[in-house]
Amino acid sequence: MFSEAGNPRALLIASLVFALCLAAFFVIRRLAFGSFSKWAGKTGTKADDIAIEAVRHPSVYWVIALSLYIALDTSAFPAKYVGYGLSVLYILIVLSITLAIANISSALVQNAMQKTAANVPVTGLSRAVIRAVIFVLGFLVILNNLGISITPILTALGVGGLAVALALQDTLSNLFAGMHILVEQPVRVGDFIRLHTGEEGFVSDIGWRTTRLRQLTNNIVIIPNNKLSQSTITNFHLPELKTALAIKVGVEYSSDADRVEQILLDEAKKAVGAVKGVLPEPPPVVRLTGFAESALEFTVVCQLAEYVDQFEAQHELRKMILKRLKSEHINIPFPTRTVELKDKRQD
Repeated sequence: MFSEAGNPRALLIASLVFALCLAAFFVIRRLAFGSFSKWAGKTGTKADDIAIEAVRHPSVYWVIALSLYIALDTSAFPAKYVGYGLSVLYILIVLSITLAIANISSALVQNAMQKTAANVPVTGLSRAVIRAVIFVLGFLVILNNLGISITPILTALGVGGLAVALALQDTLSNLFAGMHILVEQPVRVGDFIRLHTGEEGFVSDIGWRTTRLRQLTNNIVIIPNNKLSQSTITNFHLPELKTALAIKVGVEYSSDADRVEQILLDEAKKAVGAVKGVLPEPPPVVRLTGFAESALEFTVVCQLAEYVDQFEAQHELRKMILKRLKSEHINIPFPTRTVELKDKRQD
């Protein structure tokens, strides 16, 4: 298009100026980020590290924009084509600033939430919402400054909102259910939960449409947010990580109940420190909880650091109890049946 201006030499000169400026500014950028990173490493706050990492990628666009501006400003192009270039330059600057603000905002919010007592990480949905709002505002700023009225666009969005809501009813239901989960926090990223339908696992992410559970088998269960919000949920990490483990033990009726209680209590206390996850406080307790058909039923209760410790703790504690009962000659009964066969010939 510049050939129409009758000055192809101006294009060559502008290209050279752009290339030289680009190379120089990239060198300056690299040196500047190196100095800033060293300075940020000496401070006691993470805010400066977050800001530096957030603007690292958008700064590439700033280098390009500044080089383009110098090339245009020193060129002999007609004002018409300079205006086109400045419009592209403006869009590039606004988009890069929008990207930097989005990166900084999401990173700062994540850092702030991780410093709370709950130590709740920002989920995919919350990051998406923050970035989407900032990008929409940046897009509206670009349209407004390019002379495109945004009032008709907003009006059209308002009128078409109802049709979009009806067409995307399920999607919006999942979106708002996910936002409700994030605000109310019945489950959080990292929690171990179980649904009334049987699915259980660690919450790995709460997205705009689905929530992902990582099972103990390392598989991922994907649950729509609206289904999750309607489910009966057991959260094993609320109100705290600690949980109780109850193990039932049956012995013969001829056994001395006090002696059995003391044996079980001794083994539970031995497990503290020897078995992963078993806590000394509150101390283990043993209770006689029932009279079964063929056994006295005792329940050993001890505290665990968290729910997933129960599998190894049950395994080790049951082995310890079984070994001790055998050494003490205390039998664990099992149901027996006597079958009598009647000879009809005797009748």
